[in-house]
Amino acid sequence: MRARGFRFELTARDGEARSGRLETPHGRVETPAFMPVATLGAVRGVAAADLRDLGAQIVLANTYHLHERPGEDVVERAGGLHGFTGWRGPWLTDSGGFQVTSLADRMRIDEEGVTFASPVDGRQRVLTPERAVAIQQALGADLAMALDECRPPRPAARAPRPGREGRGDPGIADRAAMQRTLRWGERCQKARTRPDQALLGIVQGGADAALRRESARGTAALGFDGYAHGGLGLGENPELRCDLITEVHAVLPADAPRYLMGIGTPSDLVRAIERGVDLFDCVIPTRHARHGVLFSAAGRLAIRNARFKEDPSPPDPGCDCPTCRDHGRAYLRHLFHVNEMLGGRLASLHNLRFYLRLLERARAAIGRGEFPSFRDEVLESDAVAQN
Repeated sequence: MRARGFRFELTARDGEARSGRLETPHGRVETPAFMPVATLGAVRGVAAADLRDLGAQIVLANTYHLHERPGEDVVERAGGLHGFTGWRGPWLTDSGGFQVTSLADRMRIDEEGVTFASPVDGRQRVLTPERAVAIQQALGADLAMALDECRPPRPAARAPRPGREGRGDPGIADRAAMQRTLRWGERCQKARTRPDQALLGIVQGGADAALRRESARGTAALGFDGYAHGGLGLGENPELRCDLITEVHAVLPADAPRYLMGIGTPSDLVRAIERGVDLFDCVIPTRHARHGVLFSAAGRLAIRNARFKEDPSPPDPGCDCPTCRDHGRAYLRHLFHVNEMLGGRLASLHNLRFYLRLLERARAAIGRGEFPSFRDEVLESDAVAQN
């Protein structure tokens, strides 16, 4: 089944980098696009009106956490995520797979799904592919994710020692998880009943290029509305990550959106865009903001530092966000030093606008055929920031 009211078309290319237009029942998304993370239905300290003013197009929520509290039935009765939260634009929800499979000491995975003890009340829960789809349909997201078994990447595969070729070999576990993800993806496709919700499949396979290609072929054969890179951003080398993305894109349909889950820094984003990724989400801009780290064209600012005590200049003179328009670095430093919650909010507004503007600039650069020079500018700035 293909989603109704869901359409994706490419509008420009510069090498493998591409810009596009994603139509959803609740609005259009120009890609490549960054999705602010609203784990519990809210971007911490940032209202729906703020997100609209900052230029957000689509927001991500966490299926598992919303299932725990307040419950998808509560959200559904309030009009789905759109009515419950006040963000009327497009929503994407994850499947909850990463969250529950990360509860290593509380969960068990088998063919049926994931059985785990809730960290909220200790009660046993079972998340199956069918249940993951049903929860997301109740939440009413425009884009939903298939349930996957997420295993973190590991260094390049090594041959097992003689006598250790069995179940202890991580390569065997990676293959088993990848194949189970394909079977779960097929079950998710069969379980979907909501015609106005797109469903995205997830590519797995650890850091093994051959496994990820096999996963991509199998996932594409299931005919999802879009495709995501799963199991990345968990400690692998960035160069290896880029190589794996390239391998997978050679197999995935070019006319469907591609989503890199949970990543990352400005450098991570432009490297992935260069290889044809369309959608991103990450907690970095808001998490860094709450710790007093602001992004700027000149690098990152640790705003608590003494050198900003009497600095009246905005965090980033070239930024058009409300924080930079109305406040100086000295004031922001003061807010953090007196533990005033406004400091984290103003920093979050700025960092989100920095990320959203970064993607706006990327789209413009692709349209002009100047993405390589834009990429180099971002990589140079981010390298300075991290030194």
